[in-house]
Amino acid sequence: MAIDRIHDYIVPGKRAHLVGIGGVSMSPLAEVLHGEGLIITGSDMKDSESVEHLRSLGIPVTIGHLPESVEGKDLVIRTAAVHDSNPEIAAAKAQGIPVFERAQAWGSIMRRYKNALCISGTHGKTTTTSMCTHIAMAARVDPTVMIGGTLPLLGTGHRVGKGETIILESCEYCNSFLSFYPTVAVILNIEADHLDFFKDLEDVEHSFRAFADLVPPGGTVLANCEDANTMTALEGKEGVLTFGLDKGDFHAENLVWNRGFPTFDLVRHGEKAARITLQVPGVHNVKNAIAAASAALVLGISGEAIARGLGDYRGAGRRFEYKGKVKGAAVYDDYAHHPGELTALLDMAMSLDYKRVICAFQPHTYTRTKALFNEFASVLKRPDVTFLAEIYAAREKNDVGISSQDLANAIPGALVAPSFAELTNWLYRIARPGDLILTVGAGNIFTVGEALVRMGQQEEQ
Repeated sequence: MAIDRIHDYIVPGKRAHLVGIGGVSMSPLAEVLHGEGLIITGSDMKDSESVEHLRSLGIPVTIGHLPESVEGKDLVIRTAAVHDSNPEIAAAKAQGIPVFERAQAWGSIMRRYKNALCISGTHGKTTTTSMCTHIAMAARVDPTVMIGGTLPLLGTGHRVGKGETIILESCEYCNSFLSFYPTVAVILNIEADHLDFFKDLEDVEHSFRAFADLVPPGGTVLANCEDANTMTALEGKEGVLTFGLDKGDFHAENLVWNRGFPTFDLVRHGEKAARITLQVPGVHNVKNAIAAASAALVLGISGEAIARGLGDYRGAGRRFEYKGKVKGAAVYDDYAHHPGELTALLDMAMSLDYKRVICAFQPHTYTRTKALFNEFASVLKRPDVTFLAEIYAAREKNDVGISSQDLANAIPGALVAPSFAELTNWLYRIARPGDLILTVGAGNIFTVGEALVRMGQQEEQ
């Protein structure tokens, strides 16, 4: 089905049914479509806060996937996790009701905005999108926002605004960002990832080039000129603006550090645009902030609003998120699940004033662990102590025959915990004042850090 056809359906009065409506990207989509005058219903496998919020807006949500839920609907929109075998999707197809992907719907909505800022990259997307949101809020442009994580400023991962700007985290997996209509496309970096979908790095680069090519004349592609793969993907493309730490149309100068936190001048085409102080540590966050600030300048936002917005940013959920203390050790959680992200996290962690860095890592998906095995093994040798949880399967079955024990065998001193409870106990036993304990991964490893902090609190009582 042609993507363009969805535009005929995203109009007031049309009856749209959303399958998986409680999801992180689906619930804000439902809210935006509802606000545009469509008649929205939805279904999900379980009740949740987002489901209750949608019901409070007058959007009926059914728990469970029932074929009769799609009867009389003009279109069905599904989340990426919902396949053709789903009873509602099968019923819609049997009745000739068009079925669209979530990304297609966001793309159609995007066309209504004067400014559509899309943040892409193998890693750093959530942080940079969150930083852009802080800047847009400081500038009072009343943005609509879609982030793949929770931002404390919003209390959630999305916002429905009435301004002319939409800001979206834009993921390459399954080429979903190719359904978008960016007027400003940011490419943070490109690495070999999602190799259960892409064939190889060249295939990933091809996808990002196609994303950049979606930007219309008069729009802007902002690319990290210090990332070789990004520059390879955009080779020969005209009109690209660049950013970087040390070079590019936008870059940092006069970078200084105060106890791990950076202050720098943002320079645009050789002229100082803002003096920025961040409340999040690490060189990787300076790079993310430069990307966010560059995009804001392209959108005409003032240097003052950029400095204020970035100065107020304290991190997104699961991005070096402070969980508490246990036996004098600080416990932080991070979503890093790619070797590049782990490197950035550990670079930053080791620049801080801790005596030991203890890392409890949960690999995410079998295909990623197998494809990037050597890179994972190399970076996970860096912490003073490395513990591993079993691989988080996500959408996969273990067809490639790999386990966390294989990874541990390549990392001197690393141990694989048989359960989260045992991992929590291990961390508790070795924790001491001056330690930084990191729970890391895109699965459910964050629950270990939370349980660890609770153990510390119970011990104190």
